[in-house]
Amino acid sequence: MKHLYIHVPFCPTICPYCDFHVVRRYGGLVEAYLKRLTQEAQALFAQHPSKLNTLYLGGGTPSFLRNQELERLFQALQWNLEGAEVTLEANPGTLNPERLQLLRALGVNRLSLGVQSFQDDVLRALGRAHGGKGALRAVEMSLEAGFRTSIDLILGLPGQDVLADLKQAVALGVGHVSAYTLQIEPGTPFALSGLAPDPDAEAQAFELAQTVLGQAGLVRYEVSNFARPGQESQHNLAYWHNATWGGLGPGATGQLAGSGDGGFLTWRYTNPPLPRWLQGEEPWVEQVGALEHAKESLMLGLRLAQGVDVGQIELRCGLKLWPALESTVQALSLEGSLEVQQKRIRALELSTLHPIILQLWAALEAAQIEC
Repeated sequence: MKHLYIHVPFCPTICPYCDFHVVRRYGGLVEAYLKRLTQEAQALFAQHPSKLNTLYLGGGTPSFLRNQELERLFQALQWNLEGAEVTLEANPGTLNPERLQLLRALGVNRLSLGVQSFQDDVLRALGRAHGGKGALRAVEMSLEAGFRTSIDLILGLPGQDVLADLKQAVALGVGHVSAYTLQIEPGTPFALSGLAPDPDAEAQAFELAQTVLGQAGLVRYEVSNFARPGQESQHNLAYWHNATWGGLGPGATGQLAGSGDGGFLTWRYTNPPLPRWLQGEEPWVEQVGALEHAKESLMLGLRLAQGVDVGQIELRCGLKLWPALESTVQALSLEGSLEVQQKRIRALELSTLHPIILQLWAALEAAQIEC
């Protein structure tokens, strides 16, 4: 295990579009969380004591923890973090120079800032606690403090000047932009209000992002992610390469290598929500067989601009996939959907992946590959 995700569920406010596992802090909840997290980290380290390549603290709002709480969280981690990419998600309103200095001392070297937009009207509509000036200052402070800095932007929103947001990101000089469209999830206040996204506006926004960010040297290396060379998220690349990783905290998911017994290649676990996690309830566990792992690897790898090497998936899964895929791959290549070099396949348009993936999966299922 070279990668670790920690879920910090606490948020100062809960946005009306959010369906993540988040809670407000009250009473002794954070204290109980840190105590349980320490126990869980010790147990995982005992099984997987290897040095980490990446550590990612997501949420929630990890930067909402107080200084002493952040220190205790890092004290709970026994893994060697030397040379690792250590990312912490932060909201603009939770940062100041003193906090940034502490994060550097704790080993954080990359910040992912939930900016979403630099426009006050848009931020108010999203229910964000910060304004445009606060977002600008947070990014500037992060860069000045020497952090590799990524910002999240939501594109294609009603009333949003997409070009202005993109130009502002470029002007700040960030090394990474994660650009998303607004997802209306069931049960959220936005869903209950009847708000509906505009697919045409979203498609135009992504085309604009690819042009503006690309011209500034931020290359679209994954469906929703743009980076300057060398600034790609190594932690997220582990997900897109379908690697193994550990997960700590309520609602966190991990994927660890299987023993090979019973025909499964990896096993995936998902922790219960905070109340049951605090009580020590065991995670939900799923065994992932070789063919299912291969299908997931195709889907995730095709999200990358560089594509995916089917030969590498064959080696990892122990399956002969290419004979089942080749005719479909060649047909997709002829119609201009895929580029093929030996066994490496790459989608020529990242915005139209879904039908390609379905055809490749159907080819594998039709071949009835023996595991």
